[in-house]
Order: sequence, then structure tokens, then C-alpha cells
Amino acid sequence: MSALESKAWLDHYADWTPHHLEYGDTTLIDHYNNNLAVNGDKNATRFFGRTQSYNDLDRQVRRAAAGLRAFGVRPGDRVALLMPNCPQHIVAFYAVLKLGATVVEHNPLYTAHELEHPFNDHGARVAICWDKTSGTLEKLRGRTQLETIISVNMTEAMPRSQQLLLKLPLPMIHKMRDRLTGDAPNTVPWEALIGQAIGGDGRNLEDPETTKDDIALILYTSGTTGAPKGAQLSHGNLVANIIQGKHWVPGLGEKDEVLLAALPMFHAYGLTMNVTLGVFIGGEIILLPAPDLKLIMKVMKKNTPTWLPGVPALYERIVEAAETAGIDISGVRNSFCGASTLPTRTVERWERYTGGLLVEGYGLTETSPIIVGNPMTPTHRPGYVGVPFPDTEVRIADPDNLDVTMPDGQEGEVLVRGPQVFQGYLNQPEATEKSFHDGWYCTGDVGVMEPDGFIRLVARIKEVIITGGFNVYPGEVEEALMAHPDVADATVVGMPRSDGSESVVAAITLAEGAALDPEGLKEHCREMLTRYKVPRRFYHFDEMPRDQIGKIRRREVRDQLVERYGSEAEKEALKEAEKKRSR
Repeated sequence: MSALESKAWLDHYADWTPHHLEYGDTTLIDHYNNNLAVNGDKNATRFFGRTQSYNDLDRQVRRAAAGLRAFGVRPGDRVALLMPNCPQHIVAFYAVLKLGATVVEHNPLYTAHELEHPFNDHGARVAICWDKTSGTLEKLRGRTQLETIISVNMTEAMPRSQQLLLKLPLPMIHKMRDRLTGDAPNTVPWEALIGQAIGGDGRNLEDPETTKDDIALILYTSGTTGAPKGAQLSHGNLVANIIQGKHWVPGLGEKDEVLLAALPMFHAYGLTMNVTLGVFIGGEIILLPAPDLKLIMKVMKKNTPTWLPGVPALYERIVEAAETAGIDISGVRNSFCGASTLPTRTVERWERYTGGLLVEGYGLTETSPIIVGNPMTPTHRPGYVGVPFPDTEVRIADPDNLDVTMPDGQEGEVLVRGPQVFQGYLNQPEATEKSFHDGWYCTGDVGVMEPDGFIRLVARIKEVIITGGFNVYPGEVEEALMAHPDVADATVVGMPRSDGSESVVAAITLAEGAALDPEGLKEHCREMLTRYKVPRRFYHFDEMPRDQIGKIRRREVRDQLVERYGSEAEKEALKEAEKKRSR
């Protein structure tokens, strides 16, 4: 009997993890209200040292919801959020849900070019943004349905002493202030939105009749080609994943929890692992506007978190900084890693320094996001993404015939079904239909299931590049490069790094008479793409390797680049990746 047929992975569940869970018909708002009733006086957020209780948070949520309602937001409407991690972001998220509306999260650093298609797709008339990005959204007026822009000054959520410090007329202070806030003309200030004049205090605001099938969140994702698609996650999807997560982690929520939100909320991983889970268990969420190492180490020194989700590079950097500065980071009970392969040495170092557990998991935007995790026990298996979450089935299918399940130990495409799997792509019925096969969601990733149910990832069919925990879709970067007059052809690949992530690099064929100008190409890309998508390096190819139908072979391009120009570390990282593939 195969691991799928016997559900062999259930034998590896920890004692505290049931094989099946009850999810009921609850929504995120139900869990928000339940937590408020139980933990109203407990700290909800901490931002640069300033805390607010769940009761304080709720007062702002109600005021923001009342303000949004005054601007015409109704059940089923979509409201776009474009902010770093800050208390106003959490308030805005729950205020939108309190109206029965749908949150659409976007990276606040995206350009107008990157945002125009999604905004035309979801049709949000109201957006709440970081004040420094309001100019970008201003460009979308008239080109999309966007009407009202509400601007957030993050410094207003900081301690009063720091607000006063930022007003000092000193060059260093001025530079720091400019990184945090900026002018936002033609916008509604956040403080006005939550003031009495627009919507009142929202004290008597009644929750709408939201069901678990209603869409709570839309996140945009895409493959290596084509425009980004809006993945629709229902209340039921997101609730299922936090209930699964709570029962996966030993004792989570039974003691006071402090969660470090260094991962961005506009990403499925950061949102679920910090915001929806944090409110569900009544934890204190320490918000960092960016995963800046200096900010992180201040937190580790003064308010050591008990729960720290992250990516491999984050754990490596924290340990190295702790070693250098002699900072004690013990006390982090549980850490959960996703987004890219977690090196075994990283696990060993982290667990030695913290005394807690660090395990790897796997998921996608379309799955809320977690579907697989290593058991949170000392016997977890580094090098594997783990076993399926409760009520989640994973099948390794023959890529050429998805009806056929591959024998244990043989690679194939990872297919999944479970309560956390999304409701389809917004306005894209054909793409939704293609993403499922007989009720199974097709991840586009290649993996192996061992006879005991453990899963190891081998490759990505979609060739998505993962850099610093963020997805970069080659087609999007290639489109930007092809808009440059000096570029005749381009392909974008990920150069493997020793920390398990990748560097974005481009191979280009120049137009006749053009010269390779890396800095000029970077500047061109920055006008269309957020910075982490901009290739770090550019390589000239007289001719790209192609298949029989003329399609560029990205994997072959990557292998040639590593062989010709890669550092020893990059070559070693590629060898390790190929070893995993050949096992």
C-alpha cells in the first residue's frame, strides 16, 4: 500500500496534533470577536516600543470601519492595502473585514506599472497606503477605478518620544524621517479616517452576515508568464490554516505568546503566520516595517519573541549577529521556515542558540499558505518539507498523466486538496479550471513522497525564483527587459545561493549595435519593477539555448551561467540542488 493510500504521514504526527480537526462555520471576524472578549486587556501590538491592547486596537478598527463605510465601502467591495508592517495595517485589515468587504494586499514598493493590471482586475475604489507610496497610487487615478486614497503615516503609531525626536532639524534625523514618512497630497490622512468627522466612533457598528465561503483576501500571483492573477482566499480557507497551525505547534496559545512580524503582511506567509494566527491565539505581535537586522536584534535583546516565522537567510543573519554582539537569543520556543530550502546547518545553529525548534514547511499563496510541515518535535527531518497538515492530502502525480500517482520515492508534480485551498482566481475561470485536476490543486512543483509520507521538494515546474523569501516571476522581469531598445532577447533565472534562496540574474541578447550597460538596464527595470525583482547581474548571449519549438531553456541558461561565471559557493549550491533532484 502506498503512502497516499495508507496516509502514512499520520504516524508522524505529534501527540498534540489530531488527525482531524473541527473548523465549523466560523469566520476571521468570529475569531477576532472571540479573542477580544477573552484577551481585550492583553497587548495586541508593539511598534518601536509602543504597545496597544486588543481593546485599544478594536476602538481603532471600529473607527476605521465607520470611516470606510462613509466612503461607500459595502459588503463584497474590495479595498486595497499597500503598507509595511505597522499597527495601522492590522487595523485596516480587520476594519475592511468588519464591513463584509474583501482585503486586497499589495506590496507598497510596487510601481504604478506593476499595480495597474491588478487594480483594473479587482476594481477597488478605495486604497489605504503608506504615505510614501501615495504618489504611485495617484498615477492610477483615471487609469483604474481608484477614487479615494487614504494615507498612513507610520510614525503616528510610534512612541511620543520618538515622534518628537523625528522632528529635530538634524541631517541624520531628517534622513531617518524620510525613510519612514513623506508628503501625501490629495489623500485622506489616516487620522482623519478614524476621527469623529467622517464616520464617527463606530461603537454601534454591527457585523454583517459574513459566511466562511465569503472571500476575505485577494493576493496576486502569477506563473513564469502572463499577467498576475488574483488568488481568492475565503474566510474558511484562512481560518482552516490557523486552526491547523495552532494544533501543529506544541502549546501555541496556551502561554503568553510574542510573535515577531518581520515577514511582510502583504505576503500570504507573513499575514497568516503573524496577523491572523496572532489574533486567533491572543498573542502580542511585534511589528517591524522591514526585516532590518538592527531592528530585529533590538527586539531579540529586549523583547525576545516566542514565535518567529521566517526564511532561511533571516535565521542565518540573526545567529551571526547574536554571535558577533554576544546577544542571548534563547527563549524562541518555535520557529517555522518557508519560502526556500532550509539548510541543515541553519537548523542546527538556530536550535543550539535558541534552545527551541526550527522546522521547515511548504505552501503557496493559493493554499493560505501552508499545506505541509515538519512535525514540531526533536525528530523533525531537515532536508524535507515535512508531512501534510491535518485534513490535507498530498499526491505526487505523473506530470504527463495527472490521473496516475507516482510510486513512493519517485518524483512527480505535487497535487493537494484540503480546507485551506483557495476559491479560484478572480475573473479568470479558465485559469482556475486549469489549476485543478479532478479536485486536486496542481502546485506546479516537483516533489517526492517517501514510503513513510515525508515529502521532499525537487524542483519548480513554474521556475519561480525565490529571493529573500519573495517570489519573482521570470516572465514579468523579461517583459520589462524587452521594453528596453538595446535588448533583442532576454531570459531571467535564479542563481542558487548557499542559504537556499536565489539571486535574480538576466541573460540577454543585445540589439544590433548596442553595448551591454548593466547600470542602465537596472535603472530601466527600477522604473517598472520593485527593487528585489531587478536583476543583480546581466550576461550577454549571442544566442540562447532553445527547445525544438524555439522556447528558451531557462534551466540550461542557468546551468551555463553557473558553470561559466558562478562563484565556488554558487557552483556548490547548484550541486546540492542537483543532488536533491537525483535522490
